Amino acid sequence: MEKESRIREYHLVDVSPWPVMSVIGLMGILIGMVEWMHGMGGRIVVMGIISMLMVMYGWWRDVLREGILEGSHTGKVQEGIRNGMLWFIFSEMMLFVSIFWAYYHSSLSPSVELGGVWPPAGIRVVEVWELPMLNTLLLLLSGVTVTWSHESMRSGEREEMEKGLWITILLGISFMGVQVYEYYESDFRITDGVYGSSFYLGTGFHGMHVLLGVIMLSVGMVRSIRGELTVQHHVGLEAAIWYWHFVDVVWLFLFVSIYWWGGV
Repeated sequence: MEKESRIREYHLVDVSPWPVMSVIGLMGILIGMVEWMHGMGGRIVVMGIISMLMVMYGWWRDVLREGILEGSHTGKVQEGIRNGMLWFIFSEMMLFVSIFWAYYHSSLSPSVELGGVWPPAGIRVVEVWELPMLNTLLLLLSGVTVTWSHESMRSGEREEMEKGLWITILLGISFMGVQVYEYYESDFRITDGVYGSSFYLGTGFHGMHVLLGVIMLSVGMVRSIRGELTVQHHVGLEAAIWYWHFVDVVWLFLFVSIYWWGGV
């Protein structure tokens, strides 16, 4: 009986198509972005994005069914989900480490082709204390509101949790709007040498992570409104909040490295 009880603490997932589908979608986005950068259109990247949205919907739907309808998310399973989310955040962190590595490799010792200076001659950098500073304030404030939401959830104050979550989502959307406007107003593009490539790669990837974070928090909001979150069972929302804090920290490094130090 004790052995059977330990077995019931764990959950063996059913055969799922979503891991393979996510790989196909991500590969489509990667190939499509390369084609788009070479002026070959953006149909493949659009198809890849649509595929990833379908994967996110299907995968999250299955996970929610396992937890809500089947009751499979025991304490051990929730612990595994948390550990999996931490490893996912670590893998994302290493992605940004590679981006910062490429940026500092080019900026600390500019090549002769760049004129031996950084930023390269002819590049009019984004003014650090204008839109980038506004976005920094937006994300720092969102870090406060998402923490307020998290603590309210742990205390069983659902209304307060939803207020904090709504504000965080609105701040995230505002951040993305300011970022798009900054891109529109910039005098350089991703094709303008290594500076343009590293600038748009770093800030663009971060913007994609902000979008994913907004989607994750929005799913948590919908689940809360439907009464699916409790003090004991809110691991999905907790994972989204951890991810949002990660996005905040990455932006601080981007602000200091690319906008402030790189714009001097």
